[in-house]
Amino acid sequence: MVGGSLRALELIEDGHALRERLFANTRRFRAGLTEAGFELLPGETPIMPVMLGDAIRAQRLAAELDRRGVYVAGFFYPVVPRGLARIRTQMSAALTPADVDFGIEAFRAAGKALGIV
Repeated sequence: MVGGSLRALELIEDGHALRERLFANTRRFRAGLTEAGFELLPGETPIMPVMLGDAIRAQRLAAELDRRGVYVAGFFYPVVPRGLARIRTQMSAALTPADVDFGIEAFRAAGKALGIV
């Protein structure tokens, strides 16, 4: 119990650094996807919907990203309204800048391969 409590306190003390890393990763990923030509819903949260409009496009992009080593989930009707299909991405503080860049490049290449961007 004492060991677990001490570790919890360490995590709380380090929480600021983790939050900063999370938001740095979020900014990096959002900028990279926007630069690549993807439409993202506005915001600053670590959950970034990549808007595709069509369920088939969302499914194809999700499959192509999975093939390239990036797991994402496609969301489409009835989970979201018709015409608002998307890929849901979520950033993590556990990722390195190289990891984030890997994801951006996978999106860019998959988007180009499918004619999305």
